[in-house]
Amino acid sequence: MELITDVSRGTWLLARAGAFGTVGGTVGTGFDASARILHPVSADREDRSIVDEREDHPVLESARWRWSDVASRTGGILHPLVQWRRLTGRTDESDLVFEDGWRVHPPEEGWFEPILLAALTEHLAEATSTPDDLVAAVWGGWGDLSGGSTLAVGWQGADQATAEEIEAMQRYVVEQQAVHDGEQAAIRAALAVERFDWPHRECFLLSMTLPQLADPTWLDRARIGTVADLRHTPQMLWPEDHSWVLASEIDWDSTIVAGSRALVDAVLADDRFEAFPVDEDSDLTWDGDLVNG
Repeated sequence: MELITDVSRGTWLLARAGAFGTVGGTVGTGFDASARILHPVSADREDRSIVDEREDHPVLESARWRWSDVASRTGGILHPLVQWRRLTGRTDESDLVFEDGWRVHPPEEGWFEPILLAALTEHLAEATSTPDDLVAAVWGGWGDLSGGSTLAVGWQGADQATAEEIEAMQRYVVEQQAVHDGEQAAIRAALAVERFDWPHRECFLLSMTLPQLADPTWLDRARIGTVADLRHTPQMLWPEDHSWVLASEIDWDSTIVAGSRALVDAVLADDRFEAFPVDEDSDLTWDGDLVNG
């Protein structure tokens, strides 16, 4: 996986950027059709009769839920522009807790689950003539990729540290800080390339292939050059023939795929995805959900 330094490979898409907060502002305009794929949520069933020393409840089982599972409990309505906060009645990003012990966590934002991405590659491959030549745009603001992360070191022990232990800890901190600073400087140097200036989201570009993404474990081995691990799914992805675009905006809990009508129809018909048809002018902000008040 290599950095693409020729950002002109994204010029065609920049010319098609729509209004921020819309489908077109997320994935680009001018495609025949678009689909919105809701990110699934994780849920845990707790034993609320037991509380541990951290005031947590033991987890009896875990599951992956669809938004429709949540809607059946909240009475909310699922529709193409549904928003999590409107569906759940939450005013923040806290968990949704049900009386039968289930705790549902908010959907991931800016992250398209690799298992779902792998499933989607089956349809994407049918819709492009260049499956081995993809351009991926990854937001440069992620903490682990900005070269600006901080190191925190603390003391953990039942007793107060002795003078010798404090001195040893101070030496350790100095040593680890030097290592950390060197690693961050290496990341900044490695990623000091011209960025793809998508509106409001400056990204760097990487080369990828559909066969690579068809393996849901690809992130376990993904590295940018020889310096930085890649722990993020792409914010945008397109093939060299420009036949489609996939986008997971960092603040959205859904992923948009835009391309031919045949591609979008195939995605909508695949029950592995909780997907809905949307238009390029569709409002993806919280205010776009006019059904759930």
